[in-house]
Amino acid sequence: MEQELRVRFAPSPTGPFHIGGARSALFNWLLARKEGGKLILRIEDTDLERSTRESEENIKASLRWLGLEWDEGIDVGGEYGPYRQTERLDLYRQYTDKLLTSGHAYYCYCSEAELDADRQEQMNQGETPRYTGRCRNLSQADCDRFSADGRKPTVRFRVPENQQIVFKDLVRDTVSFDSNGVGDFVVVKSDGIPVYNYAVVLDDALMKITHVIRAEEHLSNTPRQILIYQALGLPLPQFGHISLILGKDRTKMSKRHGATSVEQYKKLGYLPEGIVNFLALLGWAPPGEQEIFSAAELIEQFSMERVAKNPAVFDVDKLNYINAHYIKQADPALITELALPHLQESGYIKEQLTPEKKEWLIKVVAELQGYISYAAQITDHIDVFINDDFDFESEEAHEIMKDTDVPQVIEVFKARLAALDPVEPAAVQAILKGITKELKLGGKKVYMPVRIAITGKMHGPELINLIPLIGKERTLARIASLLAKV
Repeated sequence: MEQELRVRFAPSPTGPFHIGGARSALFNWLLARKEGGKLILRIEDTDLERSTRESEENIKASLRWLGLEWDEGIDVGGEYGPYRQTERLDLYRQYTDKLLTSGHAYYCYCSEAELDADRQEQMNQGETPRYTGRCRNLSQADCDRFSADGRKPTVRFRVPENQQIVFKDLVRDTVSFDSNGVGDFVVVKSDGIPVYNYAVVLDDALMKITHVIRAEEHLSNTPRQILIYQALGLPLPQFGHISLILGKDRTKMSKRHGATSVEQYKKLGYLPEGIVNFLALLGWAPPGEQEIFSAAELIEQFSMERVAKNPAVFDVDKLNYINAHYIKQADPALITELALPHLQESGYIKEQLTPEKKEWLIKVVAELQGYISYAAQITDHIDVFINDDFDFESEEAHEIMKDTDVPQVIEVFKARLAALDPVEPAAVQAILKGITKELKLGGKKVYMPVRIAITGKMHGPELINLIPLIGKERTLARIASLLAKV
């Protein structure tokens, strides 16, 4: 019987959930769904100083918002728990005893000062810093003496000498490391807490993880982890190291490139479908030219063979292009909810919305969905619907209103609009078409001055939808106000 594919996403809860972490989670999720396997969510919280439950909740909420549900792990349960590392310490100790007993690990009593001095001397000699092996062959008497002095030991892994550590990476093909460049490394700190490279091996092995798909920055950790697998006689998973995410300037993505956490994008009013679609294209190349994918299409087409080893560039313009597609298709009521905090913050919405005002706002947002890439951008476009006190946006707009045909166009339009009841798009369109026909003018000679008289702008939302939303009285008052400035 073929082994079930099991992948995991194992974040450290030490801050807001990074967009790069979301990309790693997505690739694991896609592989699990494509192969009918399972995704396990495990929390790596052995960094006791920085790990918080608040951060853990942020990670889980962000994954759920993106639609990346997990099959096993935190909150869900499963037969290989617990799924939080700090709840697995007894289990790690059992394997540490095995490593010590078999001679694959030893107690190290070196102080930080001694290690720093060794490191500095190696750097002065132009060498790559690595552990000198000072405690590699201590006698029991030496250990007893150090313990009596109050030194608390770490546990170090004994790295075999002159060995090539070779593995086949799903993204990078054959990768090789020389064990002599690794140096004996700490697996358990002096406080008894296992380090990442040790705990992750035990967790992956005991949770029967078959494929470890993670960021390229973990590539250098892999030789240490393989040595631990081998020392404990545990089966190796397949490794796949996906590329780094760079900013448009091709430096590692950071806050200076804009929003970096999933939470920030959510607050800006991006849609989860847009984020998922964009992240899938960061380091994975679909077979054809298609750029817009549903989750089902991504699952169908995803494969590790098409994951690139070259760095992926986080292009915000591309993200906005993709997200704009989903914004246009979305329910205006949803986009209104996402836009509301930004409209309140910018002062456009000051009071509690009545049901009537809410209904009006949804219609306004529906008109603006084609102009925005994410909900927060609504504040750049809504002024034309809300602000009755405006001026000409440009000298060109001002000049258009001085044209000889404009007074007659505006007078006829005002008279017809004043007589209209109710003010609906079809009726407004009939008025405008009627004026072009009666005055024998091109559409631009009618529509442009009417638009400028109502908004001060030469371009914007469809006039036949804009006027009913502004309303008859406000439209006529705006025209009178602007004409006074001509």
